[in-house]
Amino acid sequence: MAIRVLIVDDQALIRTGIATLLARKPDIEVVGQAGNGREALNLVAQLDPDIVLMDVMMPEMDGVEATRHLSARGPRPAVIMLTTFPDDERVLQSIAAGARGYLLKDVDHRVLADSIRTVAGGGALIHPQITAQLLPRLSQLATPTTSLPTPSAEPSIALTPRERDILRLLAQGYTNQEIGEALALSIGTVKNHLSVIFAKLAVRDRTQAALWAREYLRS
Repeated sequence: MAIRVLIVDDQALIRTGIATLLARKPDIEVVGQAGNGREALNLVAQLDPDIVLMDVMMPEMDGVEATRHLSARGPRPAVIMLTTFPDDERVLQSIAAGARGYLLKDVDHRVLADSIRTVAGGGALIHPQITAQLLPRLSQLATPTTSLPTPSAEPSIALTPRERDILRLLAQGYTNQEIGEALALSIGTVKNHLSVIFAKLAVRDRTQAALWAREYLRS
C-alpha cells in the first residue's frame, strides 16, 4: 500500500514541484495539497494521510502551530517539516510540537522519498546541516553538569512510542547497537531517533537523557 502524503506550503509552485517529484515514486501517493496550516488541518481530517510535508512559515497558521494541533489529535499523521533556512529556534519549536522530521527544501528528491519512508515506518530524522547547527544550541540549553535539566522535563514533551522505547533502553545502559537489536532497527535509525530525543528533551548527551528517563518516564 502506498504511503499517503499531504503537501502543505503557501507557495503553489513548490507544492506542485514536490508533488511532481513524488509522483515518480510507486510507493508514495500525494493525496492533497494545502496552502496554510489551517487548511491542512481540515484536509487531514478529510484525506487521512500517513505523512504531512509541512512548511514552517505560512500565513494564517504556520507549520509549528499546525503540527501542535495535529499532535494533539493523535500519532497520525506524522509530520515532516520543510524549510528554506536551518533556524535552530524553529527546529526546537517544531520538535517540541511533535514533528518527526526536519528537512531543508533543497534536499534531493531521493533523500526526501527515503525520509518519507523512514518516518512512515516509525523513524525520525533531522537534516545533517540542521543537526550541525542545532548541537551548539542544545549545549547552551543544557546544564554544564550531568544533573537533570529541569526546564524541558515537563509532561507536555511529545515523545512517540518508539522514542519512549529507545529512551527506556538507553536508561538501562544499552548501546546503540543493542538498542537496534532489541527493537529491530538499524544503528543509523537509532542515532536519528536519539538526535530527535535529545532535541526534544533539550539535553546534550546520553547521560542527561538517561537521568530524565529514570525520573520522568513512567510508561
